[in-house]
Amino acid sequence: MAMSVGPGDGGEETPMSDINTTPLVDVMLVLLIIFLITVPVVIQAIPMKLPNVRFEPTTTKPENVSLSVRGEKDGTCGVYWNLTKVNSTELLDRAAKKLKAEVDKLGGPQAVNEENMPEAHIRGDINTPYRCIGGAVFTMQRAGFARVGFISEPPPGEVTTRL
Repeated sequence: MAMSVGPGDGGEETPMSDINTTPLVDVMLVLLIIFLITVPVVIQAIPMKLPNVRFEPTTTKPENVSLSVRGEKDGTCGVYWNLTKVNSTELLDRAAKKLKAEVDKLGGPQAVNEENMPEAHIRGDINTPYRCIGGAVFTMQRAGFARVGFISEPPPGEVTTRL
C-alpha cells in the first residue's frame, strides 16, 4: 500500500487513508493467468469408446436356466425358476445341482468351455427393486454360474411406464 503525506485542509500534515488497489489488481490478474494455463494441464481424461447398444437375439438352450424376478406386494422378492417360485436357499441348491449335472453331462470340468457353459437368464420386471435382481445374480454366481445375462428388452412399439 502506498501512503501520501502532504498538506491537509488545515495546513497540518495528516496521513491519507485511501488504499491503492493497483498492486492488488496486478496480483489477481497474474493469478488468473496462472490458473487459466495450469487447469487444462491438470484435468486428465481417459480416452474411452463406449459400447453401442444393439439388439442381440437370445439363443435359448436347454441347459440354460431361466429365472424371473419381481417384487411381490408384501415387499419381498419373488424369484421363479421357470414357473416355480423358489426362495434363496432353494435357488442356490437347484442352481448348484443343475450346474453339476450339466458339467457331468459334458464330461467333467475339463470339457467345459465358453461355448457350452450353461448360462442363467434373468427376466426382471420394470418395478422390481434392484436388491431382488442383485440377490438373484449373487446367488447364481455363488452356485457357480459364470455367465449371468439379463433379458429386459420390451416388445417393439410398447411404451413402458414406471408405477
